[in-house]
Amino acid sequence: MQLVQVAQHADDLQRAAAFYGRLLGAEPTGLFDPPGLLFFDLDGVRLLLDRNAPSSLVYLRVDNVHETIERLPGVEVVARPHVIFTHEDDTLGPAGHDEWQAFVRDSEGNAVGLVAFQPR
Repeated sequence: MQLVQVAQHADDLQRAAAFYGRLLGAEPTGLFDPPGLLFFDLDGVRLLLDRNAPSSLVYLRVDNVHETIERLPGVEVVARPHVIFTHEDDTLGPAGHDEWQAFVRDSEGNAVGLVAFQPR
């Protein structure tokens, strides 16, 4: 089984396209309005921003949590970057790495988790 798509609520698709375009460093792969659907490709998994979807908490892997936040001027930081776990083995992340997380608020009011694995 493989994850195909994650949906996130977005009231304003143009505003969401600008925010996620900056965050992901990518252009949308599809816009269908009506009915109000905006797509981005996340390494083979579709991120769907949808006027009718509920809000969800999406965690995105980034290279560096601090640098990602710096690339998003004016973004509301809900939780500052912090280490949540040190991986001793490869069960939940790469062994020998600290897992950093931070949370920001997207243009539509949803919380978005940012995750990075940094060597100890």
